[in-house]
Amino acid sequence: MTTNIERLILRRVSTPLTQPYKLSFGPVLAFDTVLVEVIDSDGNQGWGEATVLTGYTDETIEQAWETAREISEQLQDQTIGDSKAIAMRAHGATPFTATAFVSALEMAEGHPALLSELPRRASLLAIVNSTEPDDITEEIEARLAEGYRTLKIKVGFDLKPDMDRLAFIQQLVAGRAALRVDANQAYSEAEGVAFIGCINPTDIELVEQTCAAGDWSAAVSVAKTARRNGVPFMLDESIYDLADVDKAAELDCADIIKLKLMKMGGLEGLGKGLDHIRKRGMRPVLGNGVAGDIGCWMETCIAADMVDNAGEMNGFLKPQTRLFDVPMHLENGDLILTPDTGVSVDRDALDAHTLDISGGV
Repeated sequence: MTTNIERLILRRVSTPLTQPYKLSFGPVLAFDTVLVEVIDSDGNQGWGEATVLTGYTDETIEQAWETAREISEQLQDQTIGDSKAIAMRAHGATPFTATAFVSALEMAEGHPALLSELPRRASLLAIVNSTEPDDITEEIEARLAEGYRTLKIKVGFDLKPDMDRLAFIQQLVAGRAALRVDANQAYSEAEGVAFIGCINPTDIELVEQTCAAGDWSAAVSVAKTARRNGVPFMLDESIYDLADVDKAAELDCADIIKLKLMKMGGLEGLGKGLDHIRKRGMRPVLGNGVAGDIGCWMETCIAADMVDNAGEMNGFLKPQTRLFDVPMHLENGDLILTPDTGVSVDRDALDAHTLDISGGV
């Protein structure tokens, strides 16, 4: 018997953060999100999330909301399978929004990665937000005491201070954690080459996306310099599909590729992407630092089975409010999944942060 969409509800949600999340293109004060709720004709429920970060992506929250309403209208009387194909038509222009629909439909279908009768765990990294030496020291010592074994440092603000802060952190960490360094596209090609060529490689697990996403020539130059200095180089914003993974492999301009659910068109697409990266001779990293409970939970479910390094799906820790009745919890730097995690959403918390709602189908 064919399963159709019985009901589809869209919500535009804004969840303030506990503290500003500092990125090279500006601080993030709240997560602006489109949530997709699907109920099929068998009564199964699915959720999907598009938390839009303009600057990382060209999508805006206004565009995502409008596109979501347009997709919703097209899904009336459609099967689950056809609905996924219809949603994916929007992936080129609005990948986050398309993925929200597809992942909600996959959850309603009972995607195996989301189903487990046993507890699972996935390693998580911690972000170092502080910029002053005393604050950095206090923050890092706290994260290490909590069991984190990988730390992430944001750079891309000013080249020399970035280098000085990284050197201070390396001296402080002294082998106690691996360091990931992310410029979020902020450097020019010359700055990216200078940064990755001059830093001390000690404890550096990787340097991420120094230059603009579409500047493949810069990626080649930076990757060559990184290898001479013994620093693994990772692309993130440059990668939105398997063709981008292939391009990185053909240009030999990355050792590591980071994927996020929101870019890959759903859970199945994400799993295929992780496998494809390995087939092309590179190592995958997974996780979105700007996603809420739903997106981070789905990424953690995939990471628990498919990724062997620290995940970056820590976005759900940043908002003041958690949206799951049974949220993920941390234990010694690991995310813990139980069979009840992610099964139901706290409706009161959701309603408190909903700015707009559309009944859809």
